[in-house]
Amino acid sequence: MKFMLPLLLLTTTASAQGEKISVPTQAGFRGLSVVSEKIVWASGTESTVIRTLDAGKTWTVMAVAGAEKLDFRGIRAFDDRAAVIISSGPAEKGQARIYRTADGGKSWKQVLEEKRAGIFFDAVAFWDRQHGIVLSDPVDGKFALFTTNDGGATWTQLPPAALPPALPNEGAFAASNSCLVVQGSSNVWFATGGASVARVFHSGDRGKTWQVAETPMHPANASSGIFSLAFQDAKSGIAVGGDYQKPAGSDLPNVLRTSDGGKTWLVGEETEPKGLYLSGIAGLQMLGTSKSVGVGITGMYLPTIISKGGFTHVGEENLNAVATITSADLLHIWAVGPKATIIHKTMQLVRP
Repeated sequence: MKFMLPLLLLTTTASAQGEKISVPTQAGFRGLSVVSEKIVWASGTESTVIRTLDAGKTWTVMAVAGAEKLDFRGIRAFDDRAAVIISSGPAEKGQARIYRTADGGKSWKQVLEEKRAGIFFDAVAFWDRQHGIVLSDPVDGKFALFTTNDGGATWTQLPPAALPPALPNEGAFAASNSCLVVQGSSNVWFATGGASVARVFHSGDRGKTWQVAETPMHPANASSGIFSLAFQDAKSGIAVGGDYQKPAGSDLPNVLRTSDGGKTWLVGEETEPKGLYLSGIAGLQMLGTSKSVGVGITGMYLPTIISKGGFTHVGEENLNAVATITSADLLHIWAVGPKATIIHKTMQLVRP
């Protein structure tokens, strides 16, 4: 086994702002999938999907035929041609669908439509090109999860009996396609809010069996809870959230951490201001560090360089989702938000 020293971030005030990229659309984005330093996909309102093959210099804007009113809040892309998208909204109103493309978005095939009352797709994730999972809000007292073994061509609901019961008013947030995350070949977690306590569900066998853990966050209403998860490995994870109706800060602990795979959660570092709402978090898994990049209505939050935890606020853009990838000695940070907001930031990496 090769042991690598962790990389550190080297940034300047000028570079910390990132680059706002112009995209020929007015759609808002919550879905974001970074395939490589060059290939990035995003999805959002009015059936819009965009893709760049040159790190944001040019973009292809696509509209999924027959889905003009849908909001595609989740996307997972595998390369420049293959991607899966989910639409978020009440199933009984025709807004819970899954589409797939294999030709770079020239055509999209609807592979699943749910019409049962209560179904509301929150997030999609894939362990690899073939095996993926989609999370829905509860139906008949149990969260609904759907899996695929063929790259998204077909989907099957996991047996509800495998899941612990949902709490009254408990749900998940389709804010950033990151309330559901996977790790390794079989780990999956999803986080909740809206109930008396925010919880994190975990399965180590792709959804065959589940355990659920309570966290120190106790939501005050339906707009508060855990919105996003990221795991560095099978043990170390971070959960963020708050109250999206109080983006500048609430009394909720908005950063939680686990070191035992989600069995227990502790309150993590404080943001400034305290209780700041964070809709998305992306870990820096490839850097040998537990640091993360967060986003929310009030901007982007980069990891504090010289301390073990904490965030530094940069920019004022309203952002929904964030993703990171490393290439050579550069960290690429991508973030998306309302009104066609696309941010691309690069930070230099150095070894100690």
